[in-house]
Amino acid sequence: MLIFSFNASAQHIDSLKQTKDSLKAPDTTKQNNSLVLGTTTVSGRITDALTGKPIPNVTVTFAQSTYATSSDSQGKFLLSAQGAYKRVSFSLMGSQPLNKEIKPNQVNELQIRLKSSQRQLQEVRISAGKRKKYRNKGNPAVELIQEIIDHKNINRMQSADYLQYDQYERIGLSFFHLSPKFINGSFFSKYKFMLDTTQVINGETQTSLPVFFSEKLSQNYFRKKPSKSIKILQAQKELNIIKFVDTVGVNIYINRIYGDNIDIYENNIFIITNQFLSPIADHAPDFYKFFIADTIKIGNEKFIEVNFTPRNKGDLLFEGKLLVTMDGRYAVKSCELDVNSQININFMRSLKIVLDFQKHDDGRYYLNKSDVKADFGIFKDKGLGVIGERTVFRSNYKLNSQLSDAFYKGKDLQTAGNINQPDTTFWLHHRTDTLSKQQELIYEHINKLENMRSFKRTTWIASTLTNGFADLGPVQIGQIGSTFAFNNQEGFRLQGGARTTPEFNKTVYLDGYAAYGTKDATAKYDLNTYFSLNKTAPYRFPNDYFKIGYMYDISLPGQDLAAVNTQAALTSFATGKNDYWLYNKIFNLVYVKDFENHFSYNLGFENWNQQAAGTLLYQLNDADNTIVRNLTTSEVDLGLRYAPHEQIIQGSMVRFSIYSKYPIISLQINHGIAGFLGGSYNYNNITANIAKRFYFSQLGYSDVALLGGYITGKVPFPLLDISPANRSIAYDPNAYNQMGYLEFVSDHYVGLNFTQSFNGFFLNKIPLIDHLKWREYFSFKVLYGGLRNENNPAYSSGLYKFPVGGNGTNGTYALGNVPYIEGGVGIGNIYKIIRVDLIKRFNYLDHPGVSQYGIKLSFNPDF
Repeated sequence: MLIFSFNASAQHIDSLKQTKDSLKAPDTTKQNNSLVLGTTTVSGRITDALTGKPIPNVTVTFAQSTYATSSDSQGKFLLSAQGAYKRVSFSLMGSQPLNKEIKPNQVNELQIRLKSSQRQLQEVRISAGKRKKYRNKGNPAVELIQEIIDHKNINRMQSADYLQYDQYERIGLSFFHLSPKFINGSFFSKYKFMLDTTQVINGETQTSLPVFFSEKLSQNYFRKKPSKSIKILQAQKELNIIKFVDTVGVNIYINRIYGDNIDIYENNIFIITNQFLSPIADHAPDFYKFFIADTIKIGNEKFIEVNFTPRNKGDLLFEGKLLVTMDGRYAVKSCELDVNSQININFMRSLKIVLDFQKHDDGRYYLNKSDVKADFGIFKDKGLGVIGERTVFRSNYKLNSQLSDAFYKGKDLQTAGNINQPDTTFWLHHRTDTLSKQQELIYEHINKLENMRSFKRTTWIASTLTNGFADLGPVQIGQIGSTFAFNNQEGFRLQGGARTTPEFNKTVYLDGYAAYGTKDATAKYDLNTYFSLNKTAPYRFPNDYFKIGYMYDISLPGQDLAAVNTQAALTSFATGKNDYWLYNKIFNLVYVKDFENHFSYNLGFENWNQQAAGTLLYQLNDADNTIVRNLTTSEVDLGLRYAPHEQIIQGSMVRFSIYSKYPIISLQINHGIAGFLGGSYNYNNITANIAKRFYFSQLGYSDVALLGGYITGKVPFPLLDISPANRSIAYDPNAYNQMGYLEFVSDHYVGLNFTQSFNGFFLNKIPLIDHLKWREYFSFKVLYGGLRNENNPAYSSGLYKFPVGGNGTNGTYALGNVPYIEGGVGIGNIYKIIRVDLIKRFNYLDHPGVSQYGIKLSFNPDF
C-alpha cells in the first residue's frame, strides 16, 4: 500500500490529429493462399514430454502472424484471432520448438508435449570444482561474454538507419496475500466477485484482487542519424479501482517500476527506480560471474546458454541466463533476468524479466516479447503484497523505411485522434495477444464495481486521507494536514481551507484558507481566484491561467519551506533559538503558462508589505535609529523554467518531477518599482538554478545543483538574498542545515549543492553490516558571494541595521570573501525508512548561536 499512498497524476502526452484509418489490424486476408473465412481458435494444455508436468510461459503463435499468447501456470493456453490459420507454433527457451497443423476457421483443442532442447555438451568443454576459485582469466564463458560486448553495436536496434514497429503492451496490478478475515468479513462480502483465484505468484496459486489493468497500442519510429525516436499512441483502455490515485499517474509510475524500455544491450537497465548493470555491460565481467551451461539446437540454429550471477549478492545486479547465437554475430536470442534475496532493494519480494528476440531480414535479432513480473510487500515473505506484470509484444518490423524529414521533426510522444477504445471487439481484432479468462473478466468486474454505492463511499474516504482534501463535488475541503500546527510566535495554530473543482466551474477556480494563532491572537488568511484559459484546474498540468490573490500570514525570513510539507512531524522540533518573524500582506496578479515540451513561464505583479515581529527589528542606521514599522515593495516578476523530456507525478498541491538524465533549468527576474503602490525601492533581483541527477550504475547517483544570484540597486537587508537555512531536525537537501535563519545576506552569490548516494555499494560488503541493507550518503554545500558597500549598513546610510546576535540567537552578517561550507555523511534505509545525517559546519564558527555539528533526521520510504 506504500506504493499507492499518495495522489499521483501526470501530464497527458501530445495530441496528433490522425484519422482512425491509420490504425489497422495486421493484414491477415491471406494465410497460405487461403481466404479469411472466420475466426481460428486453438486451446489446450502444454506439458513436459518426459515428466508430464505442466509448462508455463510457453509462447504460442499463429504461423506467419503477429498473434501470440503464453501458457499459464497450469500449462493451459487459449489463442484466438480472425483469419484462416493452418499452423500454430510453440516455443520456450530450453525446449525444442514445435509446429502443429490445425484446422482453419474452427476451434482446435490440443494436448502439447514439449521436449527439452538437444544438448551437445561435447561441443563445449566444462570443468567444475567447488574448491576452484573463480577467475576471469582463461574462462571461456568470460571470453564469450566479451565477444557479445564487442558485437553489441552491430546487434542492437539502434544500428539500423531507420526502423518501424508496432507495439502492444499490457499492465496488470493486483493485491495478494489478503487476510482470510478480510476476505470473509462483512465489509468485503459484497466485493468477492472481484477475486481472482487462479493467479500464480512465485510458483504458488494465490487469491488476488485485481486493482489496475491497462492495454495500449502504439506505432514506433526510429532514426539513427540524427538520433530520433517517435512513439504514437494509437489506442488505450485502462481501468483503475484505487480511485484515490489518478490513472495516468499510476501508469507512469508502474512503467517506471516495471521497465518502460528494457534494452539488454544498454550498459544499465533502469527498473524499480534504480539502475541495474546489464550482464553484457562493457565492464560486466568485473561484477558478474559467468558459466557456460550447454549448447542448444533450435531448428537449424545452434545457441550457447550462459549462466551468470553477481559477485556480491547485495549489489544491484541480476542473476539468470542468456541464449547466444553461434553464427559469429554473438547476438542475444533470449534471456532471463532474476534477482537474489539479498539484493539491496526495499519491499521487493521477487523480480523476473524474460526477453525473447526474433531474427529478421538484416540478420539482427529484434525484441519480440518482454515480460516483467515483480511483487512487493512491507515484509519479505508475509502480509499484504502487490504483484504487477508488464507484457510487451513488438511486431510488423520495417527496416530502413525512411519517412519525410518533416515527420521526424515531430514530438517524441504523440497521440492519434481518439485513443480511448472501450469496445471489446476492437481489442479482439487488434491486440497481438490473447487474454486469459480472468483477464477478460476484469473489465466486466470493474465496471460493475464502479456502479456500487458502497465502493464510491470507500474510495472517497481513501481519497480524503491520501490527498488531504475532502471532495464534496464542486468544493474540496482541506488541506487536512494543515489543520493543526505549533510555533513559538503563533502558539497553537488552527487552519481550515477549501478550493473549487471543475464541477463548480471549468474556467473559474477559487481557493483559500483561514488560520488563527492562540498566542499572537491574530487571524491569517489567503484568498485566490484563478481564470483558466484551457479549462484545466490550476493544480493540474498543463497550466494556462491568470491568478489574482491576497494573503496575510506569518513566515520565517530565509527559511526554505520545502521540507515542511513532507517532514511536518520533524519540523515541529528545532535546533537553536529563533525569534525572527515576519507578518506579510501580499497582493499578486500573475499569468502562468506551461508548454507541452515542459518549458513554462510566469509573468506577474506583486505588492508586498512586510512587518518585522518577534525580536526582529527594522531599524534605520540614522542618528535617531528610526524604527520602520512596514516595508513595502512593488515588483514585476518573470519566471522561466525548462525541463526537457520531463515526467511528473503530481500531488494534490504540488508536482514532483521524476528524476531523469536531463537537467532542470530555472531563471527568476524580479524588478522593483519605487513610488508605485507604496513601493520604496528600485532594484533588480536575478536568480538562476540548474539541477541534474547523474547516475553511476553500481556507485549510485549524484544530485548536483548550481545556483547563483545578483541584485542591482540599493536595498535594505530584507530585500537582499537571504541564504536559505534550516534549524529543524529534519534534513533539507535544498537549505544549509547548520546555518541560522537570516544569518547571511548578499547581493551577489554562486553556490554548489552536491549529494552522492552510493546505494549501499560499500556497506553491502562489510561483514555483520551487509545484512542491514543500509545505504551511504555524502553531501557537500558551498556558498560564495559578497555584499557591495552600497548595500552594507556599515558603509552606506539610509539602510536597515543588521540584527545583532545574542541570548542564543544568531545575528545577520554579510557573506564575505570566505565561502560558507558545510558537509555531511549519512546512513539511510534504516528500518527501510529512516535516514540520519551528521552535518559539519566548517567556518564562520564565531557567530553567536552557532553549532559546528548537527544531527538531522528524515523519513524516506523508497525502493
